[in-house]
Amino acid sequence: MKLKIIHTNDLHSQFENFSRAVSLIEEQKDENTLLLDGGDFADFKSIELQGTKGMAAVELLSEAGYDALTIGNNEMFNGLDTLENMALNSPVPFISNNLLKKERTPIRGVVTSTIIEKKGLRILVTGSSPDLQEFNDGIGIHVADFQSSLQAELDRQEGLYDICVVLSHIGTVADHRLAEEVSGIDVLISAHDHQLYTEPKLINGTICNSAGSFGEYVGILELAIENGKVLLTDSFMLSTGDREVSNGVVDILAKNKEKAVKYLSRTLFTIEQPLWHDVIEENPLSNLIADGLRDLLHTDLGLINSGIVHAGLFGFVSEKKLIETCPSPLNPTIFEIKGKDLKTALEQTLDAQACLSDGRGPGFRGKYAGRLHVSGATVEHDGNRLINVTIGDRELNNDEWYSIASSDYLQRGSGYPALADNRNQVYRPEYIRDVIREYAAKPAFLEQAATKRWIHHTDILV
Repeated sequence: MKLKIIHTNDLHSQFENFSRAVSLIEEQKDENTLLLDGGDFADFKSIELQGTKGMAAVELLSEAGYDALTIGNNEMFNGLDTLENMALNSPVPFISNNLLKKERTPIRGVVTSTIIEKKGLRILVTGSSPDLQEFNDGIGIHVADFQSSLQAELDRQEGLYDICVVLSHIGTVADHRLAEEVSGIDVLISAHDHQLYTEPKLINGTICNSAGSFGEYVGILELAIENGKVLLTDSFMLSTGDREVSNGVVDILAKNKEKAVKYLSRTLFTIEQPLWHDVIEENPLSNLIADGLRDLLHTDLGLINSGIVHAGLFGFVSEKKLIETCPSPLNPTIFEIKGKDLKTALEQTLDAQACLSDGRGPGFRGKYAGRLHVSGATVEHDGNRLINVTIGDRELNNDEWYSIASSDYLQRGSGYPALADNRNQVYRPEYIRDVIREYAAKPAFLEQAATKRWIHHTDILV
């Protein structure tokens, strides 16, 4: 028997590319085709997803005719309520054999595997989700060991299937280990680290493939099943760039955008004084975030980079405006850092080129790293170098440890590497835009945000 597997992964809500991918998929599908996704299809930077609790993604998967997808980290980032809403209402199975609630109970709607029949051939499709480690508790999940969970699922389904396909969102290095150490995997679709395979890899008899990211490519495996053995007869990695858009996808997106905009545009509160924003200069919106983080987390210092937001706020504030202003799914984070490392980062941010550097990093949905903003501190400088840093009423001590309220982006050292040398990290489940929502509605914090913390001594000679 012949079987064709068409697969995507790590779309990250790049829906224009997806609309082209669907046109390609429609050309390639036949009655012996499985259409599968390796996870991170639903990235909640999308207004359409935010305003429909993920149901726009479910409609898109259904429109394209997917048979299953595994749950990546981005399917989890909007919280368990949203994940359950998608999984419970999706005709396309949401699969993970190692993802549970933190109480070790099942997540409603999520299945550990599914068996799909094609002309009498029973195909077991199961999937592995990534361990988010320190973020698990904040999201409310428990992620079991991927290898033992996969083996347990294969044992549980023994005798009920003819071939096994694993959708894995744990990265290609871990996937190679699975292929080497777990027997009985016929096909393994990799995801999470955005690898683009020019051709499949055969590892210990397992056919491994990965289609890059963002819907730029669609992977195709053509298989022959003979006497219980799965043979690769051909493969393609097809670019979506020259395809026409799918009208069905375009219509679904338009309908859901209208629905989402209406829902998210409801006024939350009104700001009477502008919270303007700038990437290089100290500004009240970034100060407000730093103040809110410090107040929320009760630390010595609040610290945030202005690149986390895209624009200022004024007048009517809605959820839609907050998402557009601060789309990054980054979390309030506590960590401790030595004064000397904090000083290095603060001095780095005096360089406009550092503020305008590429802000790329996990979870970051902006362009520039941006200027560091502080709360609970005064920073005196001459435009190029620090003169004095005061935290509270004391001068910064190079060897003293300070508690910082910030984001997981800065805690990792993204944009400002000196901040990565920290300890005692604690992550909160909220997003940074939740801090804006709470504190921009408080007049005292609006007034406080206008207070300068960076003091430029123009009379000091360089």
